[in-house]
Amino acid sequence: MSAHFKVPDGTPAGRFDKILSSLCEDHSRARLKILIEEGAVRVNGSVLTNPKAKIESGDEIELDLPPLEDAIPQPQDIPLNILYEDDDLLVIDKQVGLTVHPGAGQKDGTLVNALLHHCGESLSGIGGIARPGIVHRIDKDTTGLMVVAKHDKAHRGLSKQLEKRTLSRTYTAYVWKVPVPIKGTVDAPIGRHKTQRVKMAVYGGAGRDARTGYLVTQSYGDMASKIECTLETGRTHQIRVHMAHIKHPLLGDPLYGLAAQNQGVLLNKAGASDEVKEAVLGFSRQALHAGKIGFIHPVSGEEMAFSTDLPEDLQHLENHLKSIS
Repeated sequence: MSAHFKVPDGTPAGRFDKILSSLCEDHSRARLKILIEEGAVRVNGSVLTNPKAKIESGDEIELDLPPLEDAIPQPQDIPLNILYEDDDLLVIDKQVGLTVHPGAGQKDGTLVNALLHHCGESLSGIGGIARPGIVHRIDKDTTGLMVVAKHDKAHRGLSKQLEKRTLSRTYTAYVWKVPVPIKGTVDAPIGRHKTQRVKMAVYGGAGRDARTGYLVTQSYGDMASKIECTLETGRTHQIRVHMAHIKHPLLGDPLYGLAAQNQGVLLNKAGASDEVKEAVLGFSRQALHAGKIGFIHPVSGEEMAFSTDLPEDLQHLENHLKSIS
């Protein structure tokens, strides 16, 4: 189904998503932003995927809307680790292997399916029918904290904090070698990889703004280190891409990780035991955990902060890394 709009004469040039939201009142600005980024909107006949791009009076907009009946997720009884819940939101400690929402290649078995079972029909619909309640995402094989909105007012409040970067998210990551300096910010735009569509990449001026702060909290000789990462933006695979960009990819990362030969060289140089080698080389997911989250409650105004311990697999990995000096 397609919808057509024309930017009225006399409209000052402005952000694509903002102007489209004023023309298409049946959909939230957050939903329209997602559709823009997914390539579902054309301006003057050409696809435009940057929500911040400027459009102006007279521009012709065509919006492709996915059929609702093909994307409605169903409730499924999937265990959730809920740290906090009230009438407005939930804070979830997401387990490894749980995809956040349905998408290409996975129509069910997601966090959304679990939330629909737990919350019924009360979840916020701002994210679209395939992403009810979802304010932000973490990768399938990244563990840790997420906040979920139960209604639209909560969703708008949390999304605004995310946009203004007052919704804080702190991750623990284990990377190869030791970054120098031990504290810094990676400021490098990220976009979809030009040839490998499952990957993201740093693309100079062609990507979207992306900034990740990092701090080394523990080193394991010269072989590896534990770092704390804070997100100033929230791009797909951001921490994984940024750390690989500065030559310190995450341990276990199947997409952006260090070449197997180089892993072996570092382990041997560090004098790692067979047990340590097995723990490191056998770690089959990105060593990344969303351990802290903070925000202002969108209804009560209360400051909220949550933290969670490392999952068992990362704790096991850390225990072996500690033997490296």
